[in-house]
Amino acid sequence: MDEGNTELFGALAEPGRMRIVSLLRGGPLSVGEIVQRLDMRQPQASKHLKVLQQAGVVEVRAEANRRHYGLRPEPFRELEDWLAGYRELWEERFDRLDAYLRDMPD
Repeated sequence: MDEGNTELFGALAEPGRMRIVSLLRGGPLSVGEIVQRLDMRQPQASKHLKVLQQAGVVEVRAEANRRHYGLRPEPFRELEDWLAGYRELWEERFDRLDAYLRDMPD
Protein backbone atom coordinates (compact mmCIF):
# COMPACT_ATOMS: atom_id res chain seq x y z
CA MET A 1 0.00 0.00 0.00
CA ASP A 2 1.44 3.36 -0.91
CA GLU A 3 0.78 6.93 0.17
CA GLY A 4 -1.84 7.30 -2.57
CA ASN A 5 -4.00 4.82 -0.70
CA THR A 6 -4.50 7.25 2.16
CA GLU A 7 -7.48 8.34 0.05
CA LEU A 8 -8.93 4.86 0.60
CA PHE A 9 -8.58 5.18 4.37
CA GLY A 10 -10.08 8.66 4.27
CA ALA A 11 -13.05 7.43 2.25
CA LEU A 12 -13.67 4.51 4.60
CA ALA A 13 -13.17 6.56 7.77
CA GLU A 14 -16.49 8.39 7.48
CA PRO A 15 -19.34 6.45 9.16
CA GLY A 16 -21.91 7.19 6.44
CA ARG A 17 -19.59 5.89 3.75
CA MET A 18 -18.83 2.77 5.80
CA ARG A 19 -22.57 2.13 6.06
CA ILE A 20 -22.82 2.34 2.27
CA VAL A 21 -19.84 0.00 1.81
CA SER A 22 -21.36 -2.49 4.26
CA LEU A 23 -24.68 -2.33 2.41
CA LEU A 24 -23.00 -2.86 -0.97
CA ARG A 25 -21.39 -6.06 0.27
CA GLY A 26 -24.72 -7.66 -0.64
CA GLY A 27 -24.38 -6.55 -4.27
CA PRO A 28 -24.84 -3.47 -6.46
CA LEU A 29 -27.66 -1.05 -5.68
CA SER A 30 -29.09 2.10 -7.19
CA VAL A 31 -28.80 5.41 -5.38
CA GLY A 32 -32.53 5.22 -4.62
CA GLU A 33 -32.16 1.80 -3.02
CA ILE A 34 -29.21 3.01 -0.93
CA VAL A 35 -31.17 6.06 0.19
CA GLN A 36 -34.17 3.96 1.15
CA ARG A 37 -32.28 1.21 2.97
CA LEU A 38 -30.05 3.58 4.93
CA ASP A 39 -32.71 6.23 5.53
CA MET A 40 -30.39 8.85 4.07
CA ARG A 41 -31.12 11.92 1.97
CA GLN A 42 -30.33 11.54 -1.74
CA PRO A 43 -27.84 14.46 -1.93
CA GLN A 44 -25.96 13.06 1.07
CA ALA A 45 -25.81 9.55 -0.44
CA SER A 46 -24.67 10.94 -3.80
CA LYS A 47 -21.90 12.93 -2.10
CA HIS A 48 -20.68 9.84 -0.23
CA LEU A 49 -20.82 7.72 -3.40
CA LYS A 50 -18.78 10.31 -5.27
CA VAL A 51 -16.04 10.17 -2.61
CA LEU A 52 -16.10 6.37 -2.66
CA GLN A 53 -15.88 6.36 -6.45
CA GLN A 54 -12.96 8.82 -6.47
CA ALA A 55 -11.14 6.60 -3.96
CA GLY A 56 -11.72 3.60 -6.23
CA VAL A 57 -13.91 1.77 -3.71
CA VAL A 58 -17.04 1.64 -5.87
CA GLU A 59 -17.77 1.48 -9.56
CA VAL A 60 -20.88 2.77 -11.24
CA ARG A 61 -22.89 1.14 -14.01
CA ALA A 62 -25.59 3.05 -15.84
CA GLU A 63 -28.81 1.21 -16.65
CA ALA A 64 -31.41 3.31 -18.43
CA ASN A 65 -31.88 6.34 -16.16
CA ARG A 66 -30.46 4.65 -13.03
CA ARG A 67 -26.94 4.38 -11.76
CA HIS A 68 -26.02 1.21 -9.89
CA TYR A 69 -23.07 1.23 -7.52
CA GLY A 70 -21.06 -1.84 -6.63
CA LEU A 71 -17.88 -2.53 -4.70
CA ARG A 72 -14.59 -2.95 -6.52
CA PRO A 73 -12.53 -5.84 -5.09
CA GLU A 74 -9.08 -4.37 -5.80
CA PRO A 75 -8.89 -1.81 -2.97
CA PHE A 76 -9.98 -4.43 -0.45
CA ARG A 77 -7.34 -6.87 -1.71
CA GLU A 78 -4.70 -4.16 -1.35
CA LEU A 79 -5.94 -3.41 2.16
CA GLU A 80 -5.88 -7.10 3.06
CA ASP A 81 -2.31 -7.46 1.73
CA TRP A 82 -1.21 -4.40 3.68
CA LEU A 83 -2.77 -5.72 6.89
CA ALA A 84 -1.20 -9.16 6.38
CA GLY A 85 2.23 -7.71 7.16
CA TYR A 86 0.99 -6.41 10.48
CA ARG A 87 -0.82 -9.67 11.21
CA GLU A 88 2.46 -11.58 10.69
CA LEU A 89 4.27 -9.16 13.00
CA TRP A 90 1.75 -9.66 15.80
CA GLU A 91 1.67 -13.43 15.34
CA GLU A 92 5.47 -13.51 15.73
CA ARG A 93 5.23 -11.44 18.90
CA PHE A 94 2.49 -13.65 20.34
CA ASP A 95 4.54 -16.75 19.51
CA ARG A 96 7.54 -15.27 21.36
CA LEU A 97 5.35 -14.34 24.32
CA ASP A 98 3.89 -17.84 24.38
CA ALA A 99 7.39 -19.36 24.36
CA TYR A 100 8.51 -16.97 27.10
CA LEU A 101 5.54 -17.89 29.29
CA ARG A 102 6.12 -21.61 28.75
CA ASP A 103 9.77 -21.24 29.79
CA MET A 104 8.98 -19.26 32.95
CA PRO A 105 9.60 -21.09 36.17
CA ASP A 106 6.48 -21.96 38.15
